Amino acid sequence: MTALISAEWLRLTTTRLWLWGSLAALGSGGLVGLLAIVGPENFTPPLPGLDTAQGTLVLIGLLGLTTFAPALLGTAAVASEYRHRTITTTALFAPRRWTWLAAKLVAYAGGGLVYGLLTAATAAAALFAAAAIKGVTLGLPATTVLALLGRIALTMAVYTLLGVAVGALLRNQVTALVVVGGYFYMIETALLLIPGIQALYPYLPGGATAALTGSTYLAEAVADQTGTAAAQLLPAPVGGAVLLGYALIAGAVAVAAPLRRDIA
Repeated sequence: MTALISAEWLRLTTTRLWLWGSLAALGSGGLVGLLAIVGPENFTPPLPGLDTAQGTLVLIGLLGLTTFAPALLGTAAVASEYRHRTITTTALFAPRRWTWLAAKLVAYAGGGLVYGLLTAATAAAALFAAAAIKGVTLGLPATTVLALLGRIALTMAVYTLLGVAVGALLRNQVTALVVVGGYFYMIETALLLIPGIQALYPYLPGGATAALTGSTYLAEAVADQTGTAAAQLLPAPVGGAVLLGYALIAGAVAVAAPLRRDIA
């Protein structure tokens, strides 16, 4: 199993996807710094400044909206192997299919965590640099900021697992990317617009992420636009447990479901 994980990690780190993923992580973190320099007080509508707890939370919450990006990377990485037929070589090398499926999960979860840590580190440096440039102190203690960014990094590892599961199940790269992107960036947000059904949002991956990272920006923005009450998020520990449950289910499905299907 160790050899398979090493092989999957080597495959991951020697493709262009790794380069594009690194650039996306740096870009997401850097965008937080750019928004911090602009200042939440200059947003439309204006929000509390960077020197307030709410203003700092808004910027971290906006970064939290990018936690779904590693899911797209995980989906693309696995589905592309079916597209280019490299999955056949993998299956011949390791006939017990569950072993290389499990190895993919471990390797890509590690890749998702690296992506998350790179994003979080860049965002942290950008936030503190922006505060220094503006001559203000962040509205949250440094330990709280780092803890929230650390939660975002862990969340990105979970979403990578979800993406790998979808890629292993659907296998068609374009279809898998459309399903993952459409769900995370459209369907979950659309549910917030439907009275009654929005009660499901806190238990979905996006709602659990918002609870874990303390971000209420999306729920409150939708509530302001629709004139309805904002969806009540779960407590942070419960949100984390829900996300962990999704990761375990995704991992089990990714390993078990494709076992009886033809590779080609």
